[in-house]
Amino acid sequence: MLSQKMQSALNAQINAEMWSAYLYLSMSMAAADKGLKGVANWFAIQFKEEQDHAQIFINYLLSRGGRVLLEPIAAVDTEWDSALAMFEQTLTHEQKVTSLINDLYNLAIEEKDHATRSMLTWFVDEQVEEEDSAREIIDQLRMIDCNKLGLYMIDKEMAARVYSTPSPLVKE
Repeated sequence: MLSQKMQSALNAQINAEMWSAYLYLSMSMAAADKGLKGVANWFAIQFKEEQDHAQIFINYLLSRGGRVLLEPIAAVDTEWDSALAMFEQTLTHEQKVTSLINDLYNLAIEEKDHATRSMLTWFVDEQVEEEDSAREIIDQLRMIDCNKLGLYMIDKEMAARVYSTPSPLVKE
């Protein structure tokens, strides 16, 4: 059984994941408005991934007899000057999410909640990938330094990104 403190922390993380999804949906729409269909695709997939992350937490809470309490989602930004600005904000945001996951992991250790700690290991690893992905794109965008042909090529590459269901949600 989950402690009340852990249940509250997991519910807060569900809200954070939904806020992340909302942020990435906003970025997808802003990119589409700028004619960057590939960037819009990249963020649309991020939107789905964040919803899936929330679903993993929801499923876990329910499987442990916890209660899911959905809270309002705070407003997100809707305007960015460039694709680079979007990805810089993405990296900053993912670093914040990493700290939230680490706080949950530390709470699980403190409470000797081995099941929650085990579940969170997937998220710890996922956050390494999320930050690395954002850094890689930032490096590419900085490399082209506002070159429109370079941006066109990166946008085309991002259009090829496809969605994959996170392993904790895959039914065997």
